[in-house]
Amino acid sequence: MALISPRQLNPVTLVALAAGVLVCVPIITIVCMGLFGQSDVWAHLVDTRLPQYLSNSFGLVVGVSLGVVLFGVPSAALVSLCDFPGRRALSLALLLPLAFPAYILAYTYTGLLDPAGPMARWIDPRALDSIRSLPGAAVMLSLVLYPYVYLLARASFLSRSASTLEVGRTLGLTPLRSTIKLALPMARPAIVAGLTLALMETLADYGTVAFFGVPTFTTGIMRAYHGMGDAVAAAQLALTLLAFVALLVLLEKYSRRKLRYFSGSSRRSHSRVQLTGRNAGLAILVCALPPLLGFGVPGLTLLWWGLTDARDQWVDLVPHALSSFGLASAAALLLVGSALALGYAERTAPSRLTRGLTQIAGLGYALPGTIIAVGVLIPLAQADQWLFLFFRDHLGVNVGLPLTGTVAAVLVAYGARFTAVSLGAITSGLGRIKPSLDEAATLLGYRPLQIVRRVHVPLMRGAVLTSALVVFVDVLKELPATLILRPFDFNTLAVRAYELASDERLLDAAPASLMIVAVGLIPVVYLNRSVSEAKY
Repeated sequence: MALISPRQLNPVTLVALAAGVLVCVPIITIVCMGLFGQSDVWAHLVDTRLPQYLSNSFGLVVGVSLGVVLFGVPSAALVSLCDFPGRRALSLALLLPLAFPAYILAYTYTGLLDPAGPMARWIDPRALDSIRSLPGAAVMLSLVLYPYVYLLARASFLSRSASTLEVGRTLGLTPLRSTIKLALPMARPAIVAGLTLALMETLADYGTVAFFGVPTFTTGIMRAYHGMGDAVAAAQLALTLLAFVALLVLLEKYSRRKLRYFSGSSRRSHSRVQLTGRNAGLAILVCALPPLLGFGVPGLTLLWWGLTDARDQWVDLVPHALSSFGLASAAALLLVGSALALGYAERTAPSRLTRGLTQIAGLGYALPGTIIAVGVLIPLAQADQWLFLFFRDHLGVNVGLPLTGTVAAVLVAYGARFTAVSLGAITSGLGRIKPSLDEAATLLGYRPLQIVRRVHVPLMRGAVLTSALVVFVDVLKELPATLILRPFDFNTLAVRAYELASDERLLDAAPASLMIVAVGLIPVVYLNRSVSEAKY
């Protein structure tokens, strides 16, 4: 396959190449600066802080691994393989914590469990203080990230539950033993995939660990860049974290290197085990506890604070909400367009270049926002310097900082971070369109851009809407990249909530947090409907 041929170059392919290069730039920048840059403080960081970053990040990974598996797998097995009162409602409720960013959950529980808070009279104050610790951060992250494991494990159990239970019966196994010995091993690839997604989010988290005072790679990168003013040291820390993420991905692939699972295409409905009495009560408790702790308690707490103690904050929140929604809308439009171009180029002009760029674009979501921000800011700062000197020397115009001084840098970071999210939905939608339709449109004289606009987009309206919606919500919740790259005096809801919480104004942070959570519920409900309506 050629790198790319001249006849394959058209406006859509050029947009695809530009989008792919845009995602590659932060990674290339981090690798080059991390390997070849000279830092004044790197030796000091290696001797003093790096061991702590490594141990805390590893501790978070271990703690969150245990938490998401314990919360996600039993509940997925129960709602998929068993029938008990409230099962349908609980199957949706178990997804609701996805709407909560971990840092908002951390603020809420800190306010609830504060020694002067409402829970102080029932709980030992020493236990309340312990939430701001590595185990506390692991619990907060587990409560919002377990739905990744739950969702994928649930889909796996649903696709194989009928045949699994029948095989178990023929072998004389009870439903519980059948689940443990047959269904659970077959769901292992899905569980590992969900666990990997949760751990990537864990390594990418900044707001929770920063608020709890737990030094990790993300807080170290922010400290090196902003506190020490050393971009090279930040890049070297980012490269170390990037190696951590790459190791995680390789371990996930290695764990299933020899695993092959096949499921039949039978459309008959599967039978569930009927639970009654004490067993039904235990199932309800197991399935209700994670969403109660991850959504119910913090959601009601934020609502109470927002309607009572923080009523005056709603008016002040309007400009931040407008900034957030405008930024998220612009990012959704740009990223959906880029994903359409990348998907179309891979479909109609396959080459090593387009395929490689598409694969690299898929890596963006695996990178923490702090890495993306540093990788974007360094080349854009250099480009700003060139632009400033060019316009000053040749045109006598002071253009200021047209890239790093505006939201352009933030949008570039969002493109590098979330193109993978958009690309997944678009690729899935394109895969359901027959190539013969492209050929017919070409015979009718349509150009590539017209084919995308008049043929593909109408046929995959649902995929485009899903892509835009997920990107919109992800951008709305994104904190570290926005915190580093935002222009002066430009705040989003996430940044405003973080600033208020960092100043210990936890009650005042409730309105901004509520708005983020409320918008985040939309794709969660849509996602649950898609899974529930799927035919297994």
